[in-house]
Amino acid sequence: MQGEEAVVFKSRSTELPDWLRPRKGIPRMFENPILEKLSHVHPATPLVIYVPIIIFMLYKSVKTFELKEIIPLFFSGLIIWTLMEYFLHRFVFHFQPKSQFGRRLHFIMHGVHHMYPWDTTRLVMPPAVSILIAIVVWTIMYNLVGEKSFAIYAGTATGYILYDMTHFSVHYFKAPKNKILKFLWKHHLQHHFSRPDKKFGVSSPLWDIIFRTM
Repeated sequence: MQGEEAVVFKSRSTELPDWLRPRKGIPRMFENPILEKLSHVHPATPLVIYVPIIIFMLYKSVKTFELKEIIPLFFSGLIIWTLMEYFLHRFVFHFQPKSQFGRRLHFIMHGVHHMYPWDTTRLVMPPAVSILIAIVVWTIMYNLVGEKSFAIYAGTATGYILYDMTHFSVHYFKAPKNKILKFLWKHHLQHHFSRPDKKFGVSSPLWDIIFRTM
């Protein structure tokens, strides 16, 4: 690579712990062939699962609320997702457990992605993980705000899809020409290859700016 792309990919590998040192290849994560197969996720999977859910949630919202009420609720859901994305990435995915089981779990959740950032078969969240998070988030929202949660959750699920599609695109494609997409491309790859302690937002830099992790 040359020029701007070379700067993005300039890795401080000698300064990083082993799980943050990038290498090429597609590693085997599980001895069990079924679990191993399930760890490889097609990038269209989030769309297949969550687009129908979003449509259903918006349908339920339209039956109860006017459009002028739905729009701000939907966008509040988008903001909620960006905050979830930031905190999950910074405090869960980058938490370093000390036990052997904890380190193994951490490797499965996120360590493998930092070790093998070019593994294009593991660039979106496995359904078993995303569905569990989705159920917890939906339960909390519905108990807090009742039927307003339909529109909010539609926004949150949309934010999640944008996150997964952005993440896949960043690792799969070369630098885009669009300025916004190119910024997100550089932002996330710099997290991988030069500043793993910064730049935790993937679909948005909003919370990196607010919490000073740019």
